[in-house]
Amino acid sequence: MAIGIIWQRYNARMTDALLNITDLEAAINFWRARSPAEGEELRLCAEASALAKPYALMIVQGATRIAPEQLGDKARAAYEAWRAATQG
Repeated sequence: MAIGIIWQRYNARMTDALLNITDLEAAINFWRARSPAEGEELRLCAEASALAKPYALMIVQGATRIAPEQLGDKARAAYEAWRAATQG
């Protein structure tokens, strides 16, 4: 198999493994709808808060994708729960 084909397949898998910023935003909105902000300070639920941190960093850095490994444990769990709830 040619090196170019191997690289294309590897690169496609790695791109698919990355989380898109629009999916992260959708996950935050899912958790906000499920558990609206509370108190006078409008505190986010734990799941939305965990996802908001990497989302904000992505915006500041101009990133559109992030590796799942870059999420903390709570953010990864919230993201995976959102995927399971919305995508079966």
